[in-house]
Amino acid sequence: MSANFGVIVFPGSNCDHDAYHALAHVMNAKAQFLWHKDTDLSNIDFLLVPGGFSYGDYLRSGAIARFSPIMQSVIEFANKGGPVLGICNGFQILLEAGLLPGAMLHNEQLRFICKQTYLRCETSDTLFTRTIEEGEVLQLPVAHGEGNYTTDSDQLKELQDNDQIVFRYCNKKGETTKEANINGSVDHIAGICNKERNVLGMMPHPERAVESLLGSNDGKRIFESAIQELTVA
Repeated sequence: MSANFGVIVFPGSNCDHDAYHALAHVMNAKAQFLWHKDTDLSNIDFLLVPGGFSYGDYLRSGAIARFSPIMQSVIEFANKGGPVLGICNGFQILLEAGLLPGAMLHNEQLRFICKQTYLRCETSDTLFTRTIEEGEVLQLPVAHGEGNYTTDSDQLKELQDNDQIVFRYCNKKGETTKEANINGSVDHIAGICNKERNVLGMMPHPERAVESLLGSNDGKRIFESAIQELTVA
């Protein structure tokens, strides 16, 4: 039985159609849009919180979207073990909602970054990375002004000890050099999951890397892993 993917649309989202295209037209998955005022997720098996500038990113990124009517349902869905993927602004929203620990700062250079980058898979122990080898390097684009992930030293140690760091920024060879850490994130963090491993937040955009025409199709690996895991389940 095929899984139902839901792509949330907030006022200001601009990656929702990219995500829908990746799922429905490239991965041939069943996908539908969910408006930010929707609250019924009973027919959804996988939630994607897309990138963009929800509510214009006023106050700070994701701060207003966190109070959208749908978010209480998202929190309940996640707490019951439902898989949730937050990409870029979606990651920021998940942080604001308390589904993931930490916070986002402005990029270290105080400039918006829009470029191809490399990230290293740090764990295969999530449904999003089950088919990706630990240490494998993916090429995905980034497009953000507030992607500098931060947390306190105790929380960072907990993330490290619990194997919750899913992706780190690296160079083409997989080395976590200072130059490779494009936005200054603590410990080169590009993506993390919750302790239960069903919620993933990441700044790079896999939905923009599903066709070779766009420069890379490495993003398909994340969606393939999720679809395979849900199909088996």
